[in-house]
Amino acid sequence: MFPERLKAAQVAVESRLAAALEHQPDVPVVAAMRYAAQGGKRIRAFLVLESAALFGIEVSRAISAAAAVEALHAYSLIHDDLPAMDNDDLRRGQPTVHVKWDEATAILAGDALQSLAFELCCDPSLGPADRRIALVAELARASGAEGMVLGQALDIAAETSATPLTIEQITDLQAGKTGALIRFASTAGAVLAGADTGPLATYARALGLAFQIADDILDVEGDPAKTGKRLGKDADAGKATFVSLLGLDGARTRARDLVSEAVAALAPYGAAGRNLAEAAEFVIARES
Repeated sequence: MFPERLKAAQVAVESRLAAALEHQPDVPVVAAMRYAAQGGKRIRAFLVLESAALFGIEVSRAISAAAAVEALHAYSLIHDDLPAMDNDDLRRGQPTVHVKWDEATAILAGDALQSLAFELCCDPSLGPADRRIALVAELARASGAEGMVLGQALDIAAETSATPLTIEQITDLQAGKTGALIRFASTAGAVLAGADTGPLATYARALGLAFQIADDILDVEGDPAKTGKRLGKDADAGKATFVSLLGLDGARTRARDLVSEAVAALAPYGAAGRNLAEAAEFVIARES
């Protein structure tokens, strides 16, 4: 069931993003937006649609929120790849945006995708105005200085710090950089339904950390042909990671424990939470 649901989410969000960009001007920055927004696992979009399904909200009513988080994620990747940040030249097996175009176009394409994300959150198809306002507020918190941007800033600061980060500091860093958007995606359905976000927020916290640990493991022993990006960057930079502090076996154990925590948090939803439970298993078994 999970692979089919993930594929359906990928197809649906690709279509929604294409529609959102269809009538944009024919200029390089829009071409860069389309380029950056294509591909990827779409796990965040899947989380939005599955969390919505828990409350009886069909795909057609939730798809704009799913597209919003993917547009926001695409913006973050464009900026994260820039020379002033991670200085990456490969993303999803393709040249990064600043390599294919230039730095200015990459910055502007990222800016425009961020704006598009909030426009998508205002789509009337998502429901009453108060629910859409709540969704916008949640995405703003997840992506700004309380969430993803804070995590990115802490990550950059760590690169020049004389003292390696502790496991607690890495956990806090990644709760922002990776976990904040996963929390938004996982709780979006509850926000749209006007329901309690607590159980899904607990699920998301564990899922986000498991996701990042899996990334750290892939950076050490992944296949570049499958990940579509340059590996070994963290070790080359001397950065502390879950793997460097826990070891590969310790990191795998921690990821497995986090998946168990995530699955346990879904208990209030019974069998309806099965696809989200399978998503948690997927994030630590993936090869990209």
